[in-house]
Amino acid sequence: MEITKNSIIGDVLDQYPDTAELFFSIGMHCLGCPASRGETIEEACMVHGADAEALVADLNKAIA
Repeated sequence: MEITKNSIIGDVLDQYPDTAELFFSIGMHCLGCPASRGETIEEACMVHGADAEALVADLNKAIA
């Protein structure tokens, strides 16, 4: 699975649970919330003021 900014956070976490630390590191501490699990990475980054492209790059490095 290639992670993109349109990937759903819950799908990423289901396949790669270790990536949670990367979400936490940019302030996304709401990963257990049902609403956040249905958001895209881009949507969540907009809410949290984070760079979606940078997070996606880090996520893909982590799962490689």
